[in-house]
Amino acid sequence: MTTTQPLELLAPLSGVLLALDQVPDPVFASRLIGDGLCIDPTSQTLCAPLAGVISNIQDSGHAVSVTDDNGVQVLLHIGLDTVNLAGQGFTRLVQEGQRVLLGQPLIEFDADYLALNARSLLTLMLVVSGEPFTLLANGQVEVGQPLLRVSAFQPADEEVEEEGEALFSKPLTLPNANGLHARPAAVLAQAAKGFKASIYLHKQTQSANAKSLVAIMALQTVQGDTLQVSAAGEDAEAAIKALVTLLNEGCGEAGVATVEVAEPSAPAASSTVLRGVCASPGSAFGQVVQVAEPELTITEAGAGDALERAALDRGLLAATVALQRLQDNATGSAQAEIFRAHQELLEDPSLLEQAHDLLVQGKSAAFAWHSATVTTGKLFQGLGSTLLAERAADLADVGQRVLKLILGIQDRAWDLPERTILIAEQLTPSQTASLDTHKVLGFVTVGGGATSHVAILARALGLPAICGVPVQVLALANGKQVLLDADQGELHLEPNLAEIEQLEAARQQQVLRRQRDVAQAALPATTRDGHHVEVTANVASLQEVEQSLALGGEGVGLLRSEFLYLDRNRAPSPHEQAGTYAAIACALGTERNLVVRTLDVGGDKPLAYVPMDSEANPFLGLRGIRLCLERPQLLREQLRAILASAGFARLHIMLPMVSLLSELHLARTMLQEEALALGLTELPKLGIMIEVPSAALMADVFAPHVDFFSIGTNDLTQYTLAMDRDHPRLASQADSFHPAVLRLIATTVKAAHAHGKWVGVCGALASEALAVPVLIGLGVDELSVSVPLIPTIKATVRDLDLADCQLIARQVLGLEEAAQVREALRLYHAATVETSPVVEH
Repeated sequence: MTTTQPLELLAPLSGVLLALDQVPDPVFASRLIGDGLCIDPTSQTLCAPLAGVISNIQDSGHAVSVTDDNGVQVLLHIGLDTVNLAGQGFTRLVQEGQRVLLGQPLIEFDADYLALNARSLLTLMLVVSGEPFTLLANGQVEVGQPLLRVSAFQPADEEVEEEGEALFSKPLTLPNANGLHARPAAVLAQAAKGFKASIYLHKQTQSANAKSLVAIMALQTVQGDTLQVSAAGEDAEAAIKALVTLLNEGCGEAGVATVEVAEPSAPAASSTVLRGVCASPGSAFGQVVQVAEPELTITEAGAGDALERAALDRGLLAATVALQRLQDNATGSAQAEIFRAHQELLEDPSLLEQAHDLLVQGKSAAFAWHSATVTTGKLFQGLGSTLLAERAADLADVGQRVLKLILGIQDRAWDLPERTILIAEQLTPSQTASLDTHKVLGFVTVGGGATSHVAILARALGLPAICGVPVQVLALANGKQVLLDADQGELHLEPNLAEIEQLEAARQQQVLRRQRDVAQAALPATTRDGHHVEVTANVASLQEVEQSLALGGEGVGLLRSEFLYLDRNRAPSPHEQAGTYAAIACALGTERNLVVRTLDVGGDKPLAYVPMDSEANPFLGLRGIRLCLERPQLLREQLRAILASAGFARLHIMLPMVSLLSELHLARTMLQEEALALGLTELPKLGIMIEVPSAALMADVFAPHVDFFSIGTNDLTQYTLAMDRDHPRLASQADSFHPAVLRLIATTVKAAHAHGKWVGVCGALASEALAVPVLIGLGVDELSVSVPLIPTIKATVRDLDLADCQLIARQVLGLEEAAQVREALRLYHAATVETSPVVEH
């Protein structure tokens, strides 16, 4: 394909523009089908965004492709899962092969019908031929308005293949309920592109290039069609085996894949590594097992309000009991908190009100509950917040639990083989918590984030896991041997023996080191040349404080006070707050620091009982100290509760998200007034989190007015690099090892020390052993880390030499990218820490 000059594409509909990342469908959001944009439509006629030929229009009328004379091909897809409507609500105005003019009407649709019967009205416009483009509009657009400018595309010269004789598969029966529509067609085409062979898919007398999404869709397949795969070229046999397996399994479409283990398929010639984001560290070698939840049959009509209300109440009660059992059996506070939050969702008044309204309308308990949870989940997903999207996942989990109880369906654990590497589009917290860790070695998901509840549970279970993996992972054959390297965020599809042996040796070494580190956890974190670094804990409960002390923690460097406020329908009482802070302070004692961060919530972590306007970008909105100063009574009440623990520990108060000196002054004034009202003669230490670049750059201005700084590297990284740290496609680049982030840390430390103030790091970077040398070398005084990692970080400090750390810190500040910094530190680590003897205890 070639374009001789830029081409403008017009808006095919009126509506609101959205980025593909906001589409609640992993195939479209991951751009597997193609890059482009999404429109939430306000008009009901789809028009041609470019002049050309209708290269494909689905019989169901929900999708159409237009190709211009230079080969630019645009796919328009109305709504999500609208293929299930079998043409209802759509009127096709054009035919395949017809030439159309710019702006010509292509399809009319009944928006009201689609809104009631489809998952979403969101309409996709994708440049599937692959040309780069620039956006010409944003926000609200009108049909016919210039929308994209497609750049000239110069394809690389393709290698000429010696194809040889074509091989054919045995006939197979297509299992997909709606045939090979956009989603499964994209998975099939992506897999086919991994082979050098020329590959075709055959249906009766029709054939389609299996590497072309549009060509596959043009076959207009339906469930039960007899298909064959042919291939010609050096890897033809492997291609046929892999694609036949993929087709028999439904190309990863939910409801088709099973958990039965098939024979290992022939190695695919596709990319041998799939990359995602580390959700839980570690590594494992095992066999692929694909899992998917079966579809539940829900009857809409009820048997009477009283009967259905009783059925809903029974389901909710049984779910509450089950969640309490999960809480009681939880091995740590993180797991218990998750299922306590799920219990709160069962009591959510808005959710129950929606369900009860539907019962009054004559709907069944199952239908009413399912509708309420799905509607609320879609609302969460549509607000553009990663955290709310994760709450939607929790809501879906709770919704499914109650739904099964109402329907009387036994929730059986998956029957999995030994050495399973679980593959799923998404796992729920309940599914994750119930995994048999004797059989499951790790898991890989398309959806989810590194901060999701599933990720937290995976870390608690010690299961390596990666998320945000390309959707083609759902096409891997059951039984295929793979190597999961979660530390690197990689799934190796063709691991060799040497890699596996190296992995097993490294794991054994890690086990021995961990045993040594825990045995020596009470030793101080002092470098070989006598420099002490305080290693404290990031906590969110009294239980975690007690665990940290048992593992050698020297205090609390970050108490996330929002744990008292989140996942509940009313604010905690002053008495409850004060009691919790005092208990934590007493556990620490008067010789240890307790650093309490004031309430860090807002648009990204909303509270049900603090009304807030919806924000287009919650991470840049009213959060942290900004929200608390806007609602001073909330902050004053919390300060009074924190001050009640004064004298039980060395109390410090830390303000989050400070970007202006005036914010610090206002908060200090409030603290002084509340302390005076309580009759306190001595104020606790007051500091700020450095997580906004402006605060780091002006640390010399802030330093005279604070008692300490604590650097939150998670937010500092995403604000410095302008990358959402939970974005599945950017998370691997939003790396705190980036020299820009390290330079801001260096600036902060220099300013603080010039005024005699100490600096801690409480972000995730402090919990990475690889980062410890550079943080010590930059002069950081305290590392506040995840509780289980306290022994490891303390042992790492003891293996180091301050002068060497200062040298490596100066070196990495001059590098260009995070990857270079990581590599330099790995080499340093190998030359120092790895050479320390490992002794079994």
